[in-house]
Amino acid sequence: MEEREIIELYFSRNEAAIDETSCKYGSALKTISVNILNDEQEASECLNDVLYSAWNQIPPLQPDSLFAYLAKCIRNISLKRVDYHKMKKRSAELVELSMELENSILIHNSAEARIEEKELFEQVEKFLRDLKKEQRVMFVRRYWYGDSITEIAYKMGLSTSKVKTTLYRIRKKLKEYLEKEGVYL
Repeated sequence: MEEREIIELYFSRNEAAIDETSCKYGSALKTISVNILNDEQEASECLNDVLYSAWNQIPPLQPDSLFAYLAKCIRNISLKRVDYHKMKKRSAELVELSMELENSILIHNSAEARIEEKELFEQVEKFLRDLKKEQRVMFVRRYWYGDSITEIAYKMGLSTSKVKTTLYRIRKKLKEYLEKEGVYL
């Protein structure tokens, strides 16, 4: 079933919308959650939370891309679950991803920093648009979907060393780009 047809099911309050969403996107959404949580059962619960959330928010919300909307939701729900379950001891994978990016993007939790967050994300999006497609896919797979270096290499038919090197260079270019644009780290 096409995405717009699924959205129409939500708008007509047809419960088949949940089944169709799960059938079309469930596997990909669960993979995002597993990459963050490293726990199949927790990921399944997050998927259920996302489907429930979609049912409650569509309508009135009408996302341009249902998958992008759902992926953002499951990522946020999964990250909140990590924070909830591991307040003192963060997941090693998330710490690794954070450490990889911390030299390129300094993240603060203050109210002032949150105000500037939107501008920062716009700058990162602009930076990513200027990358070659292969580099952009690697970056997004690593830092949005949480794929491991090995998974990215396998999916893209590359060596792990090429992926590591490319991601290192992208992070370095990102830092330089942000400094050039006046985002000082």
